[in-house]
Formats: sequence, structure tokens, C-alpha cells
Amino acid sequence: MTVSAAAEAEGRPAEQSDRPAVGRLSAVWVLIAGLVGLTAALTLTYEKIELLINPDYVPSCSINPVLSCGSVMSTPQASLFGFPNPLIGIVAFTVVVVTGVLALAGVSLPRWYWILLAAGTLLGAVFVHWLIFQSLYRIGALCPYCMGVWAVTIPLLVVVSAVALRPLHANPVARAVYQWRWSLVTLWFTALVLLILVRFWDYWSTLV
Repeated sequence: MTVSAAAEAEGRPAEQSDRPAVGRLSAVWVLIAGLVGLTAALTLTYEKIELLINPDYVPSCSINPVLSCGSVMSTPQASLFGFPNPLIGIVAFTVVVVTGVLALAGVSLPRWYWILLAAGTLLGAVFVHWLIFQSLYRIGALCPYCMGVWAVTIPLLVVVSAVALRPLHANPVARAVYQWRWSLVTLWFTALVLLILVRFWDYWSTLV
């Protein structure tokens, strides 16, 4: 079946077939992920500014020796490109928020936009995993706000990719990945929690 025929079978004009429909739940999730990420990025930027003004300032997310974004923000990894990493998050998650609002309002965005957004989210996921490694095995501390960004990035990648790659639904590999996508996300969260527990077990054990 051609793209035009498929579009007509779904009751859509052929010229609109390159604008994938986005389910309400997907739109809501994109918006929520964008808001969570943007809030975390803005908060981290504020905390960084306060820390630059007053080196003795204690960030609100510095809770204990492990959950301490003050320890994380003072490292070179927190400014990988020469400026605070949260500034990247402000720009990126603003785009995600706008996308979520448009999708929720029923605005049809072209497929190329979703493909670019999926590619950008994939780069963000790679960056997040680099930061996870650095936090666990180089810095030895966790930033709660950063962890909020970690928590929304992977599910966001899944949702955005599902929209962008919908034409590949006939591909058996793509179909299998799509069917098991939330199971894979669950495994990712489980693995991350286990890594954190194991890495900082000496501290967690003192709380029991």
C-alpha cells in the first residue's frame, strides 16, 4: 500500500500523510517531560549563579554526602563545553515544552521535525549516560535535579521515536523494539537504581 493510499484509508488527505498523528497521552508525556527537564535546568542554573556569587552557598539539593549537587556543580564535568550544562537543558527542554503544547493543541508537525527531535533526544540520552558514569564513578556524588533529567530523558526518547519512526512499523525488528519499549525502559530504570545502590552501598548501609 502506498503512503497516499494508507493516508486515504485512515481518512487523512494524502498531502497530510507526512504529518504523523500524535496520541493525547504521548503529547501529555512530551509536555510533562519538557516541564520537568526545564524546571530542573532553570533551578540548576539559579543554584550555579548563587554558588558563583557566594562560594559558601549551600545549594538546596545538597542533602547529604551522596545527594549533593554542590559537589557535582563544582567539577569540570558540569561545564563540559565551557559553560554550565544546564544552559543546554534550558534550550533543549524549551523546545520539548513547545512541542508538547503544540501536539496537545492538535497542531500537526511534519515528520522531519519529529525525526530531528528524536535525533536531538538521542544525543541528549548519550550525554545523560556520560553524566551518569561521571557522577557514579568519577565524581562520587549525585545531583537530585540532574537525576530528574535522567528520569525523563529515556522515556521521552521512546515516545518521540515512536512518533518519528512510525513508518517502520512493518519492519520486524522495529516492531519488536516498539512492542517491548516500555519493558526496556523499566529495565533501564532498574539497572540505574541497582548501580546507584551498589556504588554508594557503604553510605546507604549506614542509614539502615
